[in-house]
Amino acid sequence: MTRFRLRWMAAIGLLAACCQPAFAQAPPAAVSSPDLAAILARAAPNADRKVLQMAAGAMRCALRRPELGIVPERLGVIDYSRPSTEPRLWVFDLRRQRLLFEEWVAHGRNSGADLTEHFSNREGSYMSSLGAFTAQETYVGGNGYSLRLDGLEPGFNDHARERAIVIHGAPYVNPAAARLQGRLGRSLGCPAVRLSVAKPLIDALRGGTMVFAYYPDQAWLAHSQLLGTDCG
Repeated sequence: MTRFRLRWMAAIGLLAACCQPAFAQAPPAAVSSPDLAAILARAAPNADRKVLQMAAGAMRCALRRPELGIVPERLGVIDYSRPSTEPRLWVFDLRRQRLLFEEWVAHGRNSGADLTEHFSNREGSYMSSLGAFTAQETYVGGNGYSLRLDGLEPGFNDHARERAIVIHGAPYVNPAAARLQGRLGRSLGCPAVRLSVAKPLIDALRGGTMVFAYYPDQAWLAHSQLLGTDCG
């Protein structure tokens, strides 16, 4: 068995342990987020390692709070600091030690053109939101098969459900068209994906997976309850 596989199994074992009843009253001593970040970087070499480190740290913090209902088997990461013309959504299967998706994802129409620069937690803003979410139940609505998101970050994304911020497929998430017009089409704030991958990607995330949406926003970085050393 390779050293990489052993490290991966150890990290996943620690994550899995966080969801056992024995940890309901006290958080685990260590979910090895540096090791998990290295594993994520190995699986997704095109992703920014610093973003993966932050996602791993946020997941570690969330797993210390069982009331959040995070499941440790999978993880989604969105890097909104990248242009919309590049893949910037990764979905990891932590149990099977592999990357499931590396995809394009749209942002809200008032968040920017090709680059995502503005974020909001307000209804009617038509902007994307930052921070950690849990992917919850699916439904079929105006955008077809969709996945509801619950925001875990007060003041930054905790109105996601009321705003109907969901993952769904959209025809305007078209990389070929984006190359011609200089950007993807934009949503009303939802992280929309290509129609051809929407169903399997949604099914990979639903049921309590953390989706971590990053941008170097100073207010969020300073006040997020899931980042930093004091993750309560």
